[in-house]
Amino acid sequence: MQQSIENRAVAVYCASSTGKQKAFEQAAISVGHALGKAGRPLVYGGGRKGIMGVVSGAVLEADGQVTGVLPAAMIASGGEKEAVRSAAQAKAAAAALCDGLNRENIVVDSMHERKFEMAKRSCGFICLPGGYGTFEELLEVTTWSQLGIHSKPAIVVNVLGYYDPLRQLIRNGVREGFIAARNEKLVLFVDGPESYADHEAFDWGKAALDTLDGWQAGNYEVYYDWTKRKGADDKSKDGEMNAA
Repeated sequence: MQQSIENRAVAVYCASSTGKQKAFEQAAISVGHALGKAGRPLVYGGGRKGIMGVVSGAVLEADGQVTGVLPAAMIASGGEKEAVRSAAQAKAAAAALCDGLNRENIVVDSMHERKFEMAKRSCGFICLPGGYGTFEELLEVTTWSQLGIHSKPAIVVNVLGYYDPLRQLIRNGVREGFIAARNEKLVLFVDGPESYADHEAFDWGKAALDTLDGWQAGNYEVYYDWTKRKGADDKSKDGEMNAA
């Protein structure tokens, strides 16, 4: 896989709930441990509940680095609602969530900026089971690859066939002429063992990272210069300079 040495971080999209099957949680643990052991920092949505909390905890257990990217509104209100506190209060609350040297939180202004910041900080994406927010994140970064905004792999961890309907939807889009045939492979599915009975014990993390390492960009042009768009850290520094 072609990538800069300094950017080995992986964004993981997943749910703020654990779901009804233990295999989902076990897959998150497997992915988190694999990232930590491989020295690949985790970039994720910053939540402590559900699969978000499981995967980030597993990375930390394996001595890995974790960066959470949180909208100010999410911290201020306890959910993804409109902001009711100042940015300074939100940043203070985010800092209080950091309970170790290997964890940091980045506070951004909006959900859109959250997704941008996660993508900017990562060399690829792993999608665990989740709901509307997880679907939307996966499909947005896939669209960015299609449009040449970036060229990064999007890997779906298909535990218990959870994402089989998505694969069918993509194939239907290709068949009906709404998705170019070559773009079907912009989303890579890791299916695991044929028998679902083996999914709980399967090493999803290794399988996902093997797919990440074996990914080839192909003949996709990237037309967007990410370095020209300021991220959360840059804006924070500008604010500090202006306040000085």
